[in-house]
Amino acid sequence: MGRSGLICAFLLAVCCCSRRAAGVPGEAEQPEPELVEVEVGHTALLKCGLSHAQGNLSHVDWFSVHKEKRMPIFRVRQGQGQSEPGEYQNRLSLQDKGTTLVLTGITPHDDRIFTCQGKRRAQEHRIRLRVYKAPEEPSIQVNTLGISVNSKEPVEVATCVGRNGYPVPQVTWYKNGQSLKEEKNRVHIQSSQTEESSGLFTLRSVLQAQVSKEDKDAQFYCELSYRLPSGNHMKESKEVTVPVFCEYRLFTMGLSPASICPPGTKAALGLRTVPFACADPAERVWLEVEPEGMLKEGDRVEIRCLADGNPQPHFSIIKQVRGPLFWVEAGMQEWLEVRSDHAFVLPQNLNTREMEEERTDDNGVLVLDPAQKEHSGRYECQGLDLETTTSLQSDQQELVVNYVSDVRVSPAAPESQEGSSLTLNCEAESNQDLQFQWLREKTGKLLAKGQVLQLHNLKREEGGGYRCLASVPSVPGLNRSQLVNVAIFGPPWMASREKKMWVKENSVLNLSCEASGHPRPSIVWSVHGMASEQDQEPQNVLSVLNVLVTPELLETGAECVASNSLGRNTTIIFLELDSNRTTNLSTSTISPPARANGTSTEKKLTEPESKGVVIVAVTVCVLVLALLGAVLYFFHKKGKLPCGRSGKQEITLPPSRKSEFVVEVKSDKLPEEMGLLQGSSGDKRAPGDQGEKYIDLRH
Repeated sequence: MGRSGLICAFLLAVCCCSRRAAGVPGEAEQPEPELVEVEVGHTALLKCGLSHAQGNLSHVDWFSVHKEKRMPIFRVRQGQGQSEPGEYQNRLSLQDKGTTLVLTGITPHDDRIFTCQGKRRAQEHRIRLRVYKAPEEPSIQVNTLGISVNSKEPVEVATCVGRNGYPVPQVTWYKNGQSLKEEKNRVHIQSSQTEESSGLFTLRSVLQAQVSKEDKDAQFYCELSYRLPSGNHMKESKEVTVPVFCEYRLFTMGLSPASICPPGTKAALGLRTVPFACADPAERVWLEVEPEGMLKEGDRVEIRCLADGNPQPHFSIIKQVRGPLFWVEAGMQEWLEVRSDHAFVLPQNLNTREMEEERTDDNGVLVLDPAQKEHSGRYECQGLDLETTTSLQSDQQELVVNYVSDVRVSPAAPESQEGSSLTLNCEAESNQDLQFQWLREKTGKLLAKGQVLQLHNLKREEGGGYRCLASVPSVPGLNRSQLVNVAIFGPPWMASREKKMWVKENSVLNLSCEASGHPRPSIVWSVHGMASEQDQEPQNVLSVLNVLVTPELLETGAECVASNSLGRNTTIIFLELDSNRTTNLSTSTISPPARANGTSTEKKLTEPESKGVVIVAVTVCVLVLALLGAVLYFFHKKGKLPCGRSGKQEITLPPSRKSEFVVEVKSDKLPEEMGLLQGSSGDKRAPGDQGEKYIDLRH
C-alpha cells in the first residue's frame, strides 16, 4: 500500500471517530425491542410505549418489519384507527384508548418485529413478537429388519417424527432411560426439518448406532423439547425394541458364467451371509399364570413358560398327578397305567380339557378354556436348550380352580296339602365355604338364607318354583343353583268364572283358558274346534281353541272345563257381536269377569245418554249459581244490597229513577240450599221466607 493509501485510511478512521463522538443522529445503537410471547391461534396485545406520548396517541403509525423490510399495517388519526391494505387488514383493532394494537388469529408468519411511530418520527417503539406452537405427540418407527452385532458402523435403529411445531423442537434420544450423545463410529443422530405451508415445522430424526448382544432387550425412545409462553415442555414417544441378530458366513462352490462354453473352467468360491439370533443360553426358567388372583370354573386360564435366554428353549409343562396318566404328544393319544406319584407331560400346544387335544401356537403357553376343577394341581415348566442339550426346570406353582358343583334339593319333587307345612333342604360341594339362599322363581324375591327353607300354612298360590343358590363369597361370580317345583294338592283353579268377548260373525278367533292344580288338570271344550295346550309350569296348563264364529256359537257361547282327580272347574266365555256394542249398551247387562273360586256379582251398566244429560244439567246449574253469586257480591260491595232477615229487599234508587221497572227474582231452592246466598253475618231466615228477592234493575 502506498503513502496515499495510508493517508486515506487514517482520514477515514478519524472521520468515523469524530462522528461517534459528535453523536450524529441515527447512528446510536437502538434499544432491545419489547418481547411479547403468544401461542398460535391466540391474540397478541401490542402496546405502544412512546415516552413522549403517554396518554396522547392521536397520531401513530404501526409497521411490521420482516426480512429487514418495513411495511405500514395500521394508522391512528385523532384516536381513530384504520388498517392498511395487506395481510393484516382484517386482523387489527385498537384497545385501551388507542394505546394497544390487538392482533388476532396468530400464525407462525407473525413471528417478527412490530414498531409504532408517533408524529415526531425521531422516536419509535419496537416490539418483538415471538410465536410458539407445541408439536404433536412424537411417533417412532423401529428398524424391523434388525441390526447385526457384527456391523462395524452405526446402523439405523429407529426414526422419530414430530409434526406441526413452532419453532423447531429439540430432539433427544434415550436407550434404557439414558440419553444418547454423538459418538464417533458408535452413535450418530441425523435430524432434518420441513416447513409446511402453514409455517409449522415437521422434525425428522434418525438414530444410528452400533449394537451388541446385550441390546436385544434395550428400550429406545425419543423426546421432543419445546417452549411455550408458560415455559419449557417436553413430549416422549413410546418405547421400542430393535431386533438384534448375529451373522455367520457360508462358503459356496459354483461355476463361473464364463465357463459354460470354454473347457477347463475353474470353480468359483463365494461367500454367503446368513443372519441368525445371537445365542444367549438361558439361565432361568419360570412359570406365569394369567389371570392372577382367585380362579373359578369357566375362566380362561393361560399357563405360560418364560426364560431369560435367546433363543427361547423348547418348553414342556408338567403337572403332578396321582393314578392313571394321560400322555399327549404330537397328535398321538395313548393311555398308560402307572403307579402313583408320577407326572405327565403336556406339550405347550395342547389343552387338558376333557383329555382332548387342542392345538395352539407353539409359544410355550398352555390354555385352559374353560378351566375346570380337574385342572387344579401343581405345575412346573421344563426348558430344553436344543443346542447345548441343557435342561432347566422352574419352581412348582399351585393352580387352584375354585368350584361349586352337585347342588341338590331334597325332596326333589315336593308335594303338600293346602294348609300344611313343607321343609326343603339344599346341599352342594365346593373347595371353599358356601353361602346358601332361597329365591322365589317367579319374582326373584329372597325368601331365606341357609340350607333349609320352611314353608308353613301353604296356600294354593305358594305352589311353583323355588330356587336354591349356592355361592362362594370369597370368589366373586362363583355360584350354582338348583330349581325345584312345589306342588299343592287341589282341584283345578281358574282365574275367572265368566268372560265376555266382542267378535265379528264368520271370523276365526282363538279362545284361551288357563287352569292350575295338582295333579295337573286337563281341559275340555264344549264346542268343536282345534285345541292346543301349552305347559306353563308343572301344575299349570293353558288351552287355546281355534273356532269359527257362527250364529250357534254366538247363542250358546263356549265352556271350558278343567278337571283332575280331585275335582273340576268351569269358565264360560260369552260372545257378542261387535256391531251391537253401541246399540245394546243401554239395555244389556253383563257379568264382569268373576273368579271361578269366589262369588260373582252382577252390576247394571249406566245408560250413556242419561249420564250425558245429567252432566250437562249439573254444569248449567253451577254456572247459573256462579253468575248470580257474582251479581249479588257486586251490589253488596257497592253498599246497595243491605243484608237482613227480611226475605224481600229493595235497592234504594234516586227519585228520578223510581218509575223504572223492578224485576222479581224467585228461587225454587229449599231453604237450606238458599243458605248459600245469605250474607256474611250468617243470619237465619224467617220461617215463612221462601227466598224471594226483589231486585231493582231500572238502572
